[in-house]
Amino acid sequence: MKKMFLGFIICCLSIAIFGCSDNQESKKIHKKTRQDNFKKVKIGSQIWMAENMNVSTFRNEETIPMAQTEEEWKRAGKKKQPAWCYYENDKRNGDHYGKLYNYFALNDSRGFPPKGWHIPTDADWKKLEKFLGENPGFKMKSINGWVDKGNGTNEGGFSGFPGGYRSSNGIFYFKGENGYWWIYNKTKSNDAVCCNLNLKYNFLIRRSVTKETGFSVRCVKD
Repeated sequence: MKKMFLGFIICCLSIAIFGCSDNQESKKIHKKTRQDNFKKVKIGSQIWMAENMNVSTFRNEETIPMAQTEEEWKRAGKKKQPAWCYYENDKRNGDHYGKLYNYFALNDSRGFPPKGWHIPTDADWKKLEKFLGENPGFKMKSINGWVDKGNGTNEGGFSGFPGGYRSSNGIFYFKGENGYWWIYNKTKSNDAVCCNLNLKYNFLIRRSVTKETGFSVRCVKD
């Protein structure tokens, strides 16, 4: 009986020690994935992410809520709460286009961009456009993935895929035809601005939108 009890104690201690170790290692891996595991590209004097953000945690490792149904998405927007989703809630879209985030996720006090990075301001986007010169949108578009021969040259290495967006009422639109990325600003109104690569145009479009909308996110190095 004593041997059985002793064995039980040793087993519990082993689980506690090795389980804790595994958990700590998991956190290390998770932290690396959150902050370091993304493609980067130097465009002029700027260093940009070369792919859309695809994380489900804030910088402090707390979870960003996922909103799949239309009701969940609309509820998050009305309550001004952060939310993310895959286009049409299909994880396969996330592998290619990253996640779509409402603006409240970007502006959360828990931190969204990886350390040393920030959500690009309009000045950041303009600097990118100026460096690329004529037809910057065409040079930002990916060389594949756009419908109706809308592919670009990707000369700058931005790799802008047409990931579409999610409206404030939870409906998905324009995958394959448009790519949208948030522009950061400190406005307290319910309006925000995004950059849009459009199938039909070779320049970058600015659009005024509500913060409940779901767009792709790129970051630029501080």
